[in-house]
Amino acid sequence: MTGFAQVKGQVADPRSNVPGKASLGFTLSLKSVNHRFLDVHFRMPSDSDSLEMKLRRLLKEKLARGHVELTLNLERGGSESFALNRQIAGGYIQAFRAAAAEFGLAAEPDLNAVLRLPGALDSAALPADGALEASVLTKLEELLNHLNQMREEEGRGIERELRQSMAQVQKAGDGVEKHRQAVQQTYVDKLKTRMQELIGTQVDPERLLQEAALLVDRSDIQEELVRLDTHVQHFLGLLEQGGEVGKKLDFLLQEMNREANTLLSKTSGLAGEALNITEMGLAIKTEIEKAREQVQNIE
Repeated sequence: MTGFAQVKGQVADPRSNVPGKASLGFTLSLKSVNHRFLDVHFRMPSDSDSLEMKLRRLLKEKLARGHVELTLNLERGGSESFALNRQIAGGYIQAFRAAAAEFGLAAEPDLNAVLRLPGALDSAALPADGALEASVLTKLEELLNHLNQMREEEGRGIERELRQSMAQVQKAGDGVEKHRQAVQQTYVDKLKTRMQELIGTQVDPERLLQEAALLVDRSDIQEELVRLDTHVQHFLGLLEQGGEVGKKLDFLLQEMNREANTLLSKTSGLAGEALNITEMGLAIKTEIEKAREQVQNIE
């Protein structure tokens, strides 16, 4: 489910030259959008591999689905706002001058271009004393609580829509049940006509039984209706249960769709009240498809 949360914090900056150590502020942001699986991405300062691994492990423990993006921004106080990464800047300048000498070019590197290199000018290098890492990990729990509050609010809206879809599926299923007897009578008439055609010729009795069994099997949609209702009740029970039920709900909707397809297949080619069943079967499939779109957003 979608959601956004942000928390702020600060620790003493061990890199500052200001007496008493100026504060190092940070902003931790977490954004989640719909996704079938858990897909976690980070936007972190340099030299934060250890912190990223810990954050990734905690996020996997707390979240089950969604495209999740976590961003950590640092804000240094005092006079030491930026730090020059001499290794990156020096390496670029050296490579530039070596290339210029090799090709006989009279050129000097552009300092603006050097400072735009990733990591060359970095105010976000993590202090080595571990205070920032500990503070960020502590704030993550608060961040997740804020995110889940927003996701739960969206989840309640999705639940209402899913319950409405299941109510429509049940309503259409009840409508099909009302027309079932008429459809069976239509098949009986077709069976009688077919039997008379076969009796008028010399036919193996075994063939007659096969024809009768085939038509009887095609005419029975009661089994599909029972299974469809069972799946709907199971679906509603999972919604009531809560927790990580998204994949189970998706599976149930696939089973409902299969029953709807079988129901339509068994009543195809019939006129009269069977056309009403076709219309209701299509309505069932429409509601199932709407529900499947919503279920992709549920953990």
